[in-house]
Amino acid sequence: MIPDVSKALSWLEKHYTILQGIQRGIERETLRILPDGSLSKTPFPSKIGAALTHPWVTTDFAESMLEFITPVNTNIDYMLTFLRDLHRYASVNIGDEMMWPLSMPCFVANEKDIILAQYGTSNEGRFKTIYREGLKNRYGAMMQTISGVHYNFSLPTAFWQAREGVKNTEEGKAVISEGYFTLIRNYYRFGWVIPYLFGASPSMCSSFIQDPVKAQAFIEQTNGNCYLPYATSLRLSDIGYTNNAQKQLGITFNHLETYVEGLKRATRTESADFAKLGIKVDGHYRQLNDNVLQIENEFYAPIRPKRVPMAMAGESPSDALLRGGIEYIEVRALDVNPFSPIGITEDQIRFIDLFLIWCALAPAPEMSSKELECAKLNWNRVIIEGRKPGLEIGIGCESNREPLSKVGHELFKDLLRVADVLDHQDDMQRYRNVCERLDLMFDQPELTLSARTLQAISDLGTAEFGIALANQYKKQLMVEPLALLTEGDFVQQRNLSIEKQVKKEQNDTLSFDQYLKKLNDKNV
Repeated sequence: MIPDVSKALSWLEKHYTILQGIQRGIERETLRILPDGSLSKTPFPSKIGAALTHPWVTTDFAESMLEFITPVNTNIDYMLTFLRDLHRYASVNIGDEMMWPLSMPCFVANEKDIILAQYGTSNEGRFKTIYREGLKNRYGAMMQTISGVHYNFSLPTAFWQAREGVKNTEEGKAVISEGYFTLIRNYYRFGWVIPYLFGASPSMCSSFIQDPVKAQAFIEQTNGNCYLPYATSLRLSDIGYTNNAQKQLGITFNHLETYVEGLKRATRTESADFAKLGIKVDGHYRQLNDNVLQIENEFYAPIRPKRVPMAMAGESPSDALLRGGIEYIEVRALDVNPFSPIGITEDQIRFIDLFLIWCALAPAPEMSSKELECAKLNWNRVIIEGRKPGLEIGIGCESNREPLSKVGHELFKDLLRVADVLDHQDDMQRYRNVCERLDLMFDQPELTLSARTLQAISDLGTAEFGIALANQYKKQLMVEPLALLTEGDFVQQRNLSIEKQVKKEQNDTLSFDQYLKKLNDKNV
């Protein structure tokens, strides 16, 4: 049912100090909306700074789509307080606008209302905007406005030293990368537990569903809300997002070299469908190129191996991985938690810590691309009908089935042992308490985030629920004093970000056409 992790857990219990120093970071996306719920059409707030170069507050796909980024830190409380300070400052500096508290957007009736994120006139800034133009033309702008929370996680060097006998991260980079790929394969096999517990997009505004065939599966309410009765995370489904070309890539997570080669191949291989769009038509760029992926970050995955690239060297994400190995893991399967002003809670963070550590410890046989697609069947089951009574999960590529609740309880028996290791010096037993609270949800699905969200939306409608929460959080955050950062810190970052953007614009020596050709030639 689940792999036998007993030996690894016994080993961990004897080495209880090696988990001190877990590194974490959060990226949270949210749409700026007007008091009536409609999408903001104003530029990124100049009071905050320049989105291209600000380290903490930027934009994602759209100009109205804020993204908050915390620096890497080992302290959960510090990280969450930092994230809340970013929300506090933004709330004050977006005028009468508010931040949409749900993953699924609502008042976006026309894609023309979505303004692509703007980053100035530098080649780098234009590149980022044209990349988004490509996303819009390839997949549609509506689905790109879906918001999520990304959780960045890395295990301490001491873990790898004790587990694998490496001397340091440089000498042990190959072994550490293999260890992270073990984690990723287990995440694909059992990560459906994340949308089950924390999925918070069981419904959407009816205006969001553009495909009439897909719309037939939904139950429509008089308040303009469409839902699937047992869904957990429609954000992770193909309701709004399909990329058949990516499904054919066959990228696997067994070895660093083959993973990188798969990514690079996708950025070099022309797509017949995307070629029909054209690249530059009537002097206007429609996309960066007509390859299956414009850039590596276009690859859609619920989890990614990452290393910070050397920007000055123009290093790509995959080149960074080849140079230094996997540095951290980016978990991308988290919906925005509507019951938190900052989109995520401490309980969620502590659970993901536990689960990722378990994934790193559990045996994980290599997965072919076929097996990977097989593992995704369980994700799709949970995403579409995770709270359905008696739902079963496929075991061993559908060779057997087990009740989701049974598999969940078995997993949590292991997670409790990991929790006790992490709680070794914590009298409050916070990891264990999180485990015990969440374990109840396998027998009481009404406690899950998706069930609570669907109940609230059914009572009020998506629009009313979202606006009410956005207004509540706006008032709440605006009156809270900054706890870690100061007004001076934000002013300094605003001024620095604007200066950096101006320098980029002044220092360009190539035309944009030359700049793009140079980058595309590098991929060939």
